[in-house]
Amino acid sequence: MKSKNVYGYTAAHAAKGNRVSLPPLECWQNQYRRDYEIKIVNPEFTSVCPKTGLPDFGVITIEYVPDKLCLELKSLKYYLLAYRDTGIFMENIANRILDDAVRAASPKKITVTGDFTPRGGLRSVVTASWKKSRRSPILR
Repeated sequence: MKSKNVYGYTAAHAAKGNRVSLPPLECWQNQYRRDYEIKIVNPEFTSVCPKTGLPDFGVITIEYVPDKLCLELKSLKYYLLAYRDTGIFMENIANRILDDAVRAASPKKITVTGDFTPRGGLRSVVTASWKKSRRSPILR
């Protein structure tokens, strides 16, 4: 059953921001073979609603176990800052960051959480995860 969209959101709104060009995520060689977890928190994340153009605010947390590469923080900072002018839904933000980080660093496992400021009394927390296995190809 197809639901009626009374608020005027379209497939174009949903896809906006998914293919926008963002600064590349750079990496550096992991120096340790043992598993350890890296947690990166950006408490001042901003993006824009693709329909209204109003700003969205939140906290982005990236938790991963590196394999051969680690995410380089300065490039990550510029990457996340580029969302400031990008119209993209909150749900797509966590998934886009996850896909781009997997492509760049190929970690053993990674979780990206977007904890967004409430709007109209509703708080959105979006979590996207990926784990390397023999059957899970690296995203291209």
